[in-house]
Amino acid sequence: MFEFALDPMTWGLLCLVALIAGFIDAVAGGGGMLTVPALLTAGLPPHMTLGTNKLAASFGSITASVTYYKKNLFNPKFWAGSIVATAIGALLGTLLVDHLSIEFLNKLLPVIIIAVACYSLFGKFSTETSHHLPTKTLQLKIKQWLQGLSLGFFDGLAGPGTGTFWTASNSLLYKMSLLLNCGLARSMNFVSNFISLITFVALGHVNFLLGITMGLFLMVGAWIGAHSAIKFGNKLIKPLFNSVVIVLAGKLIYEAYFI
Repeated sequence: MFEFALDPMTWGLLCLVALIAGFIDAVAGGGGMLTVPALLTAGLPPHMTLGTNKLAASFGSITASVTYYKKNLFNPKFWAGSIVATAIGALLGTLLVDHLSIEFLNKLLPVIIIAVACYSLFGKFSTETSHHLPTKTLQLKIKQWLQGLSLGFFDGLAGPGTGTFWTASNSLLYKMSLLLNCGLARSMNFVSNFISLITFVALGHVNFLLGITMGLFLMVGAWIGAHSAIKFGNKLIKPLFNSVVIVLAGKLIYEAYFI
């Protein structure tokens, strides 16, 4: 059994990171690109990092998704196919990650984090302003299932940046406003987080005390972030967000490949 202890200062810094990540995740997605590098830097093994991050992230993602739902920016019935597909994908991805070696994950995660951060920095999002859902067609259902399976699988396998991929792919696949886009992205992020979390718990890869503590701070950050997104959008935080992520991921790449 893996035992892990943190000094109070590191614990406090992780909670601060969680607060910021919750805010960012609710606005632009990708809060895990802060929390995962922070947990790895604090000394958690990769499997434990991913599981603990899922627990913390579930607090933030449910807060954001409920906020969007209450503001009529997410319709669960309309996106039912996405929900089911995302859940299946997350389960399969999490089962796969349990069979990957710690050394492989140490080398894989920083590269994923850097790639997603760069994509988020230069990606373009929808300029649509009307809050109308796409027309229901067979093509829409196929898009929902392919998107849900692939992004749910990625979230279960790695996690960091999934929210950003949801936001970007929504803009590509569906003609709808950025707020409806964010509502779908945050809600699907919660689905994959929750399914993946249950699987990680069953596999014994979760530090409950740390995950719950960070989760409470993520929840506060997500509540503030969701309300800020509805009011202001995400243009102000993207450059700062990606700068911080690239610095953290660069440190992890150096440690994984050059030490």
